[in-house]
Amino acid sequence: MVRYLLQILGAALVLVMLFSCEDEGYLSSTDAQLQFSADTVTFDTIFTTIGSTTRRFTVRNPYDEDVLISRIRLGGGDASNFRLNINGYMGSELYEVALPARDSIFIFVEVTIDPNGQNLPMVVQDSIEFTTNTNFQSIMLEAYGQDFKLIKSERLKTTTWTAEKPYLVYDYAYVDSTSTLTIEPGTKIYFHKDAGLYVRGNVIADGTYELPIVFRADRLEPSYEDIPDQWNGIVLYSGSHNNLFNYTNIKNANIGLQVGTIENEGYASVELTNSRIENMAYAGLFALKSRIYAYNDVIANCGYYAAALLVGGEYEFYHTTIANYWGNYGASIRTTPSLVVSNVLVVENSNGEQISYNGDLAKATFGNSIIYGNIGNELELGNNGENAFNYMFDHCIIQAPDTMNTSNTNHYINALVGSDYDPRFIDPYDDYNYELDTLSAAKDMGTTRYSEIFPLDLLNKSRTGDDGPDLGAYERIEK
Repeated sequence: MVRYLLQILGAALVLVMLFSCEDEGYLSSTDAQLQFSADTVTFDTIFTTIGSTTRRFTVRNPYDEDVLISRIRLGGGDASNFRLNINGYMGSELYEVALPARDSIFIFVEVTIDPNGQNLPMVVQDSIEFTTNTNFQSIMLEAYGQDFKLIKSERLKTTTWTAEKPYLVYDYAYVDSTSTLTIEPGTKIYFHKDAGLYVRGNVIADGTYELPIVFRADRLEPSYEDIPDQWNGIVLYSGSHNNLFNYTNIKNANIGLQVGTIENEGYASVELTNSRIENMAYAGLFALKSRIYAYNDVIANCGYYAAALLVGGEYEFYHTTIANYWGNYGASIRTTPSLVVSNVLVVENSNGEQISYNGDLAKATFGNSIIYGNIGNELELGNNGENAFNYMFDHCIIQAPDTMNTSNTNHYINALVGSDYDPRFIDPYDDYNYELDTLSAAKDMGTTRYSEIFPLDLLNKSRTGDDGPDLGAYERIEK
């Protein structure tokens, strides 16, 4: 009997030793608590079916002993809209994850939201559950998405885009030469990386002050809010006429709006009014031998030129703010001016040869406008000496050296040049606010010839209620 008892005790001891070896080195306390870098992982507005950017968070072992996480799983399992990558393992559930003492692991989360036909933002929620020594912890997951109309590599016939749902452009939307794209007030058009809107027919984008039309990239996370070069931009080919962009916001592309193409015959024409073109990697407005009629516009914050008007053309800008305070996107320093006006363009072909394109500058008029920025000279005039070169700055502030000669009344009327004429924008660097400070040199300095034609500013404020109209797109009204 004693012999059998000893055998039973021996077997039990072996089992204890086996389990002790299996769990050796792992913290066994049921009070063990993992530490997380966030208690909720949130995805801001994303597009349904396309997915989102990846989020990550860390799981940390705060103890001096190794911890064995028994299970990590998505609460919704395989049916969840979310996807996990745990230490390189893709799946909705993982068992026995060893976490060394005082160490941590990354967990990456992605999400896809299926469209459901609703116009309002959708919310999808789930959780990631952690079980450690029978102790349960969880991290909340939430994502906001929108349904949309997908335009992918599409050649458009005459059509209308409405504000019912946002549009997402993949690759390109191309307006045929015989077609018109009409965009209704309040419509939002988002562009995926490298996508663009290319127009041989014409575009009528006629927004309102209350319902502007938005052209921007499809990355809607706050960290991408003002990052340039997220999409290609809008191109109006030479031969595209009677385009309209009224109360539109174009932002975060390579070139915001290109008017005219050098390789095509003729010119492009556009009316650009009450609009903002901002945060472009290269240029906000890039025009080639074309015609632009513009007022109440802000063209700002671009890597090279805010506005470049090249190879001649006909241009009129009234109560426009052209401002370039580029510099928040890396170590590169801008050396090019905010505004260049030229009747020539010299480019280098694939053989390294320089080719010169020339055209008559019939008109380039800037009235009651501001050309300013954060380098010493924000205006460049390029005249080949052969073609017509007609330009006029009438009641304008120009950021240029004090020595700039503005005595020729064929080109300058009340042009304010030098350090005494700072427009004092409220916050051009961080908030991209180009409204005027109370001490702005642009206050009341305009001529009523233009304010009578354009009595309301970009914010629908009256220009006729004080001593004179302010320069630029915004009227400063003191309380």
